[in-house]
Order: sequence, then C-alpha cells, then structure tokens
Amino acid sequence: MRTFQMGPGGGLIASSERPVPSPSAGEVLVRVKASSLNARDLLIVTGRYAVDVPPGRIPLSDGAGVVEAVGEGVSRFRIGDRVVGTFHPTWLYGPFPEWGQLRGTHRDGWLTEYLTLDEQSLVAVPDHLSFEEAATLPCAALTAWSAVSGVGPGDALLVQGSGGVSVFALQFARLVGARVLATTSSDAKAQRLSALGASDVIDYTSTPEWGTRVRELTDGGADRVVEIGGAGTLSQSIDAVAHGGQIALVGNLAAGGGMDVTRFFRRAATLRSISVGSRSDFERMNKAIGQHRLRPVIDRVFPFEDAVEAFAHFEKGPRFGKVVISH
Repeated sequence: MRTFQMGPGGGLIASSERPVPSPSAGEVLVRVKASSLNARDLLIVTGRYAVDVPPGRIPLSDGAGVVEAVGEGVSRFRIGDRVVGTFHPTWLYGPFPEWGQLRGTHRDGWLTEYLTLDEQSLVAVPDHLSFEEAATLPCAALTAWSAVSGVGPGDALLVQGSGGVSVFALQFARLVGARVLATTSSDAKAQRLSALGASDVIDYTSTPEWGTRVRELTDGGADRVVEIGGAGTLSQSIDAVAHGGQIALVGNLAAGGGMDVTRFFRRAATLRSISVGSRSDFERMNKAIGQHRLRPVIDRVFPFEDAVEAFAHFEKGPRFGKVVISH
C-alpha cells in the first residue's frame, strides 16, 4: 500500500510501499477513502508539536473509508460499512478522562491507503455525506459541536475567522436558531460567512478592537465565544463576551499577550477548554447532521499523491472551511 510518513527531524516525505496490515481481534481493516487536515497536523509535520513524533509515523488524525476486513469478535461493523474515525480513540462516553494515544503522534494516522483500527474507535458515516465530507468531522466538526453545546434560540455566538471549527460552529449554531457574529479580514470571506447565516461580520484588520464592536452589536456581548486564537485573541474575546457568558477555548493559534484577569473577573464569565469530544458525542452530532442534511464546507480537495501540496495550501493559502485529501 502507498503511504506518507514523517521524515527524520520532522517534515513529510513519501514512503516506499508498505504491506497491507491484517486486523487483529476486535479490529477492522479500513480502505481509506479520504482524510482531512487540522492545525495540529501542520504543527506535527513541521516539527512544532508539543509531543515528539518518531520518524516513520503516518500523520493525520482525521479520515474516513470503507471496512474491507474484520478481525475476530468484531460486532459493530461489517465488510462494506462506511466509517469515520474518532479523534480520541479510547474516549467513548462521559467526561474527558485524559489525553491518550492519538493518531498522527502515538499511533499511525490516516494518510495511507489502508489502516487497522479498534472497532470501538469508529462511527458510521451519515448516509448523505461523501467520504471527503465525512473526513472533515472527527476533529473540527466535533470540536465545534462541543463548543456550541448549550447555545439556544436567541443566543449570540461569536466565531473567529473561517477555518473548519469556526465554520462548523456557525452552521451548528444556526441550526438551533442562535445569532452568529464572525470576524475575518477578507471581504470575500465576509460574504461567504454571511451566506452561511452570520448576521454580522467584523473586519478585524480595520477594527482591531473588535471585542468592543461585538458588545455594541449585541447590546451587551456574545453569550458564547468560540476562541480559536488563544493568547493572541483572548483579550478581545473577554471584551466581546457578555456578562456571565462563556468563552470556549478550542485553539491557541495566534501569537500575542495574555489574559487580563481583572477584566475577565468583572465579566463573571466562564473559560472552558474544549478537547474535541467523545464517541457518543460524535454519534449525537452525526444524528443531527443527518436529520438536517448539513453539509460540511470544503475549501479544496487534493489527490492523495499531492498530500505535500495540501499541507502547503493549508499553511499559506487562503482557506474557507476544510482542506481534504482524496485517496
């Protein structure tokens, strides 16, 4: 089978052929049909991730495919089933237990033609989605689903930018009748965010104090802020959040200063860290996606042999939604 793997000292290289693995007891062999990129994957292949990744590791935490073989005792899936992997392979339900062995770091990931996985770490693909669309779900969609959990009709939600998590959060919030505000630096992206249902889009380059603008537009602030930038944008998110509101911390992508604890204290707000979600959360999300026929927003699909170019586009190209690799 063809695969991509980590080179010495970081960096993505094409590998030689590897033998197709055989599933052990409780495992299934998946013929990978599509995978997708997240910010975490870029950090891994550029050697900037917090965990050391050994040479030869196959990257990517997110992917979808079809079951080609099953090991002894497998009962959740059959040959021919369409499946998508979970980000946390062992978090099945309940509160977040701890960081376990993730794909792309401790275990081989999805940037390959075949992959064996524990049957417990898979869920069924919603019937109306393609493999490319399904591959966008494990990290970005489920993170957004967890971040907007509890948001309801009439609530105001703020999303930052037009990456995968932000776009999914916008879509999920609109499903429940929430008002969504967004930040961006592009007129073209602003138009697309509005087309997806954002009521107000703020250009953060011309309005660097966008937190104050959110408070003006909402007459008091956003009930929920989906925080992507982390240290670089948290100060503005504190300005943007309503009294008693919540900031859902899902990323730390923007460089910058820290948090003004006094201002945060005065907001009586909650800062909640999001670590994607459990398998049961994934299944509930997929049920909602199926009922509403929601379709993920894909920026661009690259063929498998152009995986390196996909990473380059993810890092430097203008993006709106998810970057996907078709296998």
